[in-house]
Amino acid sequence: MNVLIIEDETALAHELEIFLSNYNYICEVCFDGTSASEKIATNLYDFILIDLGLPDYDGLDLLKESKKNNSDAACIILTARAEINDRIKGLDLGADDYLPKPFSLLELQSRMQAIIRRKFGVKNNIVELGGFLIDLTARTISYYNSVVNTITKKEFDLIAYLILHKNRTLTRMQLSEHIWGSVVNNDYDSNYIDAHIKNIRKKLNAYAPPDWLETVRGLGYKIKINA
Repeated sequence: MNVLIIEDETALAHELEIFLSNYNYICEVCFDGTSASEKIATNLYDFILIDLGLPDYDGLDLLKESKKNNSDAACIILTARAEINDRIKGLDLGADDYLPKPFSLLELQSRMQAIIRRKFGVKNNIVELGGFLIDLTARTISYYNSVVNTITKKEFDLIAYLILHKNRTLTRMQLSEHIWGSVVNNDYDSNYIDAHIKNIRKKLNAYAPPDWLETVRGLGYKIKINA
């Protein structure tokens, strides 16, 4: 998932970026509020981690901008401020969680996973689709007793992201932004997504037709999961 890290402590910002990247998050880092404000206004994120103690910006103002321009993003406040009023203000403004510094990186990742489960209604990390078992934690796909070991990292990212947004059509641009990061300043070709979907279908078809992976003509793709 796509994460914006807003943190003026350079060492901590890079530590967060490296740690979350190891958990397959796509990370962008801003060291000041001005550049963060520009990114929030132009890009879409799944998570925005906001340090309240920025030198040039009130972190609570960035939180307001995030809720306005990135309403689907989950916002977590990271701060050394100990005042309970800051926590209350942040939560009242729509923050999804709050971590006082210093904090454990493992706890941050755990809280992010908890937010994902709440936000997308994922009760079980293993999803069954037409005989395929997709383990979102172990990042594996199997068909009964056979492991599908030909799926690449990016192909699994696509499947997992579509599962989180089950029964919802995602455009090629949305998928590109959330799987590869911001595409605003890069050459964008929707055929990238089409090629990956085609490869996924070909690989899964060797076991069984993935009828649950649907093309929505003129719009994009979705994974259909019956309630």
